[in-house]
Amino acid sequence: MEVPASPVPDSLACGMKLSIVHRTVFTYAGPVTDSLNTLHLEPRTFPFQQTLGALVKVLPATRVRRFTDLFQNVTHHFELIQPHTRLEVESHIRVRNLPLEVSAESKAATFDDYRDPSIRERIWPFLQESHLVSKHVDIWRQAVDLTRERPTLFDQSLSIMHWIHQTFVYDICSTTSSTHLEEAFALRRGVCQDYAHVMIGLCRAIGIPARYASGYLYNGPRDTLVGAQASHAWCEIYLPGSGWIGFDPTNGTLADARYAKIAVGRDYDDVAPIKGNYRGSGYCHLQVHVEVSKLD
Repeated sequence: MEVPASPVPDSLACGMKLSIVHRTVFTYAGPVTDSLNTLHLEPRTFPFQQTLGALVKVLPATRVRRFTDLFQNVTHHFELIQPHTRLEVESHIRVRNLPLEVSAESKAATFDDYRDPSIRERIWPFLQESHLVSKHVDIWRQAVDLTRERPTLFDQSLSIMHWIHQTFVYDICSTTSSTHLEEAFALRRGVCQDYAHVMIGLCRAIGIPARYASGYLYNGPRDTLVGAQASHAWCEIYLPGSGWIGFDPTNGTLADARYAKIAVGRDYDDVAPIKGNYRGSGYCHLQVHVEVSKLD
């Protein structure tokens, strides 16, 4: 029996424009120094998504270097050498999303379509184990059970996505940003990061190229989706004919025009919104505010 994707609201037929404000404040118990930080807060233009504007601000003011990383993500890096007791990082983003389209060719694709040498080169990094995603035998067994009667890559991916959505419990207290796939898989609970890692691991275990996507989610007035008004994460599958298509196991739906993608990588470690270290107080109070709104 085919498992359908969640229906897409009629309002997405023409796509949408989204505005995102992401503000993070670190407050330290005492002065800290030598703060080195890497940011993934500005999107590049992806298929189905165009960047209209992006601004990243850092306080205390310092020089911010902008470059692209191994996966072509827009990346910022800055250093704060002088003592400080507070660090603020704020990004303002505007994107235009087109309606998601998965071609009939992509929906019919099978493993045979991955034999093209140009495709193999593109997907190879996303078939391997990574820091937070492994190919444990129990994960392989589960993936085989979920996909054995499904002939196409698209149907196999849908089956894995819906199994996670229906089986796992969304629990913000059960895991951390460093939780490994195997722990989340055993717990059958976690947050969007864990849901994405589990789907990536299940797909890679049977040879489906899968990567981690980070960004944001517009919930709209009906408030029906989990993970909005915060950083969000989902899984992307490479489907010949359409390229990388997002599958969100947290909500059991394809990543359509409601999703604003910032960065992609092998797992969370490659695309963390803010990642860094410093010298000084071990106590740090963290405040994060994310606001996603639809533009007329």
